[in-house]
Amino acid sequence: MNRASAAAEPPATSGFTVSSRRVGASVVLAVVGELDLDSAPALTSELTAALGEPEIELIVVDCEGMSFCDSTGLNALLAARLRAEGQGSAIRLAAVPTATSRMFGITGADTVFQVYPDVESALGAA
Repeated sequence: MNRASAAAEPPATSGFTVSSRRVGASVVLAVVGELDLDSAPALTSELTAALGEPEIELIVVDCEGMSFCDSTGLNALLAARLRAEGQGSAIRLAAVPTATSRMFGITGADTVFQVYPDVESALGAA
């Protein structure tokens, strides 16, 4: 699994992309651009595809390239986290930008996500 999202693509003007790569029993989703009402369906599609992969134990969402996240984006992540937990998988976030990190703190999302400074740390955490 190493592809760019083709399903539920946001408008071309948004500059949002999400790509995925498999690393053992994990999938890393790299998010670039604004995660908002227009782009959340593309992320949801990739998260759903990753959760449907056989033997996936962990999904790491690499937020390093994410320039913005609104409540729709946050809800997409929260919903995927619940689905992952329901099937015995986990979702970890890596390299969350400062503004998004503040929003997570305000909403309490920082208490339900495991957040790591980078993808390697998220993949290597026990």
